[in-house]
Amino acid sequence: MTKIDLTDSLEKIPVKIFADSKAGSAFVAKQIAELIKEKEAAGDKTVIGLATGSSPKTLYTELVRMHKEEGLSFKNVITFNLDQYYPMDKDALQSYHYFMRKNLFEQTDINPNNYHLPDGMMPKDKVKEHCQQYEKLIEDAGGLDLQILGIGVNGHIGFNEPGSGIYTKTRLTTLDNSTRIANAYEFGNMSEVPRMAITMGISTILKSKKIILMAWGQTKSPVVKKAVEEDDTEDIPASLLQNHDDCTFVIDEVCATELTRFKSPWLTGECEWTDKIMKRAVVNLALKLSKPVLSLTNIDYNDNGLSDLLVEKGDAYEINLQVFYLLRDSITGWPGGKPTQRTNHPERTEPFPKKAVIFSPHPDDDIISMGGTFMRLHDQGHEVHVAYQTSGNIAVTDEFVTRFIDFTVGFESMFDIDETKSKKILDEAISFLKIKKSTEKDSDTIRAIKGLIRRCEAKATCKYVGLGENQYHFMNLPFYETGTIEKNPMSDADVHQTVDLLNQLQPQQIFCAGDFADPHGTHKVCFDVVLEALNKLKVERVKLKVEKHWIDDCWLWLYKGAWQEWDITEIEMAVPMSPDQVVKKRHGIFIHQSQKDSVPFQGSDDREFWQRAEERNANTAQLYARLGLTQYAAMEAFVRWDF
Repeated sequence: MTKIDLTDSLEKIPVKIFADSKAGSAFVAKQIAELIKEKEAAGDKTVIGLATGSSPKTLYTELVRMHKEEGLSFKNVITFNLDQYYPMDKDALQSYHYFMRKNLFEQTDINPNNYHLPDGMMPKDKVKEHCQQYEKLIEDAGGLDLQILGIGVNGHIGFNEPGSGIYTKTRLTTLDNSTRIANAYEFGNMSEVPRMAITMGISTILKSKKIILMAWGQTKSPVVKKAVEEDDTEDIPASLLQNHDDCTFVIDEVCATELTRFKSPWLTGECEWTDKIMKRAVVNLALKLSKPVLSLTNIDYNDNGLSDLLVEKGDAYEINLQVFYLLRDSITGWPGGKPTQRTNHPERTEPFPKKAVIFSPHPDDDIISMGGTFMRLHDQGHEVHVAYQTSGNIAVTDEFVTRFIDFTVGFESMFDIDETKSKKILDEAISFLKIKKSTEKDSDTIRAIKGLIRRCEAKATCKYVGLGENQYHFMNLPFYETGTIEKNPMSDADVHQTVDLLNQLQPQQIFCAGDFADPHGTHKVCFDVVLEALNKLKVERVKLKVEKHWIDDCWLWLYKGAWQEWDITEIEMAVPMSPDQVVKKRHGIFIHQSQKDSVPFQGSDDREFWQRAEERNANTAQLYARLGLTQYAAMEAFVRWDF
């Protein structure tokens, strides 16, 4: 009898999962290319609905590559974009006109008369007529052959916010506040984010012959689960896609983590009860029932879909003990390893002390994300280095620059310093800031000043911890230095620079940001750079044919940033902090004054970074306590990455 795979049985929309956004985008690009060629062979034009935002960027990069390297032509393609901010000039940096021209249209052979976007500067009394004309243009083109979508964290598709009906057409709509907060990183200031947008309606989208929705990263995982597994509802507009006959969600592995087949695979069919799966099942059960792990009973297991675990592993008491020990052994006050051997310690005892490198994507991620561990590593005698991967200049406000310029002018005047050269630089900066438009990127001088501000704050933090001059390294990776929110992809230059630093330091421990919820993507690129550098070093080690290479003894630990925390079932090392250590970490974060009070590009969370970090660390400690472990004031959490 043929065995039926039921792992995706709870999903009402087909979901294709790929290793990362690059692989998923390549799949979607291939679908588009095949459609274009098929329609062209039949003498027809291809009509495609396009999306903007972070999700389709890698798709457009792949389509441009296919055009340049494989001859994919867009001459017979007609496109209609989903939406546009209102009001918004088409040449503004945040405009979707600008986004599409830069990322796709100007790099292919598409006829400029064949791509269409809503007009963000249409007089308000003409908008309704404009929307009707947009619908007619789509209809006259023969309707959409394919619609590409992204998804907002609140479930919106296009700018169809929660509450949008299934019969809505292209219209002017008000943006949900959560959407405005999430998109604030594009503007740098919430007050500049438009409150309205013109968007295709859900009815317009559902008329498309085929729909592909793309979603990448952990922040989208909860809403993807709701959209594909729960009942369709206007509260989650993407769930209305369940009513389409040919819709597919294309997501990466991280985005898939909340799907039941991964989160609770025992509920979708047979399950291989590894230690990792068992830990997840038991911890989630304990939290659901508000019981310590050691208090769970056979009845608890049977009543909550875990009877198979009892059959395979035996009595609840034995399972409880196994999971309790897994949790207990993840807790350590010695993140660099304990000098005296302890069984099942997260880190190795030898060598002791170790050389550790903390990679910090921005100049404050080290202290925000792992400040307690950072200080403990130094205090316990390890040689700690911090590598600041980017300048972080984009996150400094113009007002803060003005404050430092005023200080510099006053300093030179007070001490009668020859100010000829510096005055020229400062005058240039002041003049630029006076005429700078909100949609304009900074001059090289302003960017340099902003970078210097953040560098000084980072140096002060390292000195606060106790590091010497040769223990902090400012990398200024090239991918970041665009002057805009949008960064360049990782390049060989970024990787080679990282390889050189690692070869110079030869650490036994590396700490790296594993927080991919960062709204402007810097953390993900920084992680990819480190991973690629480590892979190159492993290849180099094979080529050299050496018996012993430092990379053989190097472990990589991932921390989360200001945006979220590891799920407690994933944590492999939890470093406790006392109340005094929490306060000391807070003071270290306060050194970064340019990021205090008003947080640029804060995403959907309006708290300051120190507030987020303290609540996150306290919550982790509370979760351990709820499971029956010792109650600490706070904990920083890490996952080991096998590279």
